[in-house]
Amino acid sequence: MGSVGLLGTGSQVPETEVTNAELAERFGVTTEWIERKTRILSRRYAAEGETPSALALRAASHALERAGVSADRIDFLIVTTTTGDSPLPPVSCLVQAGLGARRAACFDINIGCSGFVHGLAVAHALLSARPRAYALVVGAEVWSRFTDPQDRSTAVLLADGAGAAVLGPVPEPYGILESDLIGHGDKADLLVIEAGGSALPASHETVNARQHYLRMNGRGVTEFVLGQVPASAKELLGRAGVRPQDIAHFVPHQANGVLLGKLANDMGLENARVHTTLERFGNSGTASLPVTLDHAARAGELRDGDLVLLSGFGGGMAVGNSLVRWYEEGGS
Repeated sequence: MGSVGLLGTGSQVPETEVTNAELAERFGVTTEWIERKTRILSRRYAAEGETPSALALRAASHALERAGVSADRIDFLIVTTTTGDSPLPPVSCLVQAGLGARRAACFDINIGCSGFVHGLAVAHALLSARPRAYALVVGAEVWSRFTDPQDRSTAVLLADGAGAAVLGPVPEPYGILESDLIGHGDKADLLVIEAGGSALPASHETVNARQHYLRMNGRGVTEFVLGQVPASAKELLGRAGVRPQDIAHFVPHQANGVLLGKLANDMGLENARVHTTLERFGNSGTASLPVTLDHAARAGELRDGDLVLLSGFGGGMAVGNSLVRWYEEGGS
């Protein structure tokens, strides 16, 4: 057992479904326009009182059950989120308490939609130094509370959900083979929430100015993704000695369906199956990748030994790519 791999996945999306018809009426557009622009048919919103930690807890429980690992065996618990329950405590500590993962070190990562891949890379590094340890990485968001209901560009995209993975020892040559993480802080103004931090604390003025909602430069984000993500993937695959045509599965952040089609083509992934859940669940930020990964895994679409490319990108701006040789116990 010389590698670190994914032992089990889990996910949770809220029950409340928001259809294109509802948003089309609000913004004076057609459902066909929303679908053509995004490939999204519906999205999920958290119910009143439903928090990122609550969604994360359920997704984490599903991942532990699938992995056959009890919560008290988790050594590192990492939650990636941009929409945490509150500034303090960290969402990871709330999830720890809910799971009963008493021995786990806990911390959150806030690097936008690439957060889950960053979390996997950090967990991989920690477990490589402690070969018998286990980690739990969870991506959780409630973007519906940070989306301006008057802003068509974000309201048709963003949604809520949580996805998780348990990491631990797997036989070689399985597991996480390589990761490539890179930040682009010079592009930070493409995705911003201006108010609510120490630079611009909450006030009547900031609330009235709608500065607590996400603002997105859609064209700039698209140009960033198409310019930076393929370059990161090329670097990653080069270090791993893997050709793009060898990739069996591409599991990206569920940003926008039109964008994902262009991205896979630019990355030369003509032999890869591109996995999407955005049609049903929308773009749930850092949660969207692990939600999609879990649905693919539970459907039996990821086979033992398959090469899987995970790709996260977004707020920061930042990019994270990770290459995994999929492991199914008893599958070799």
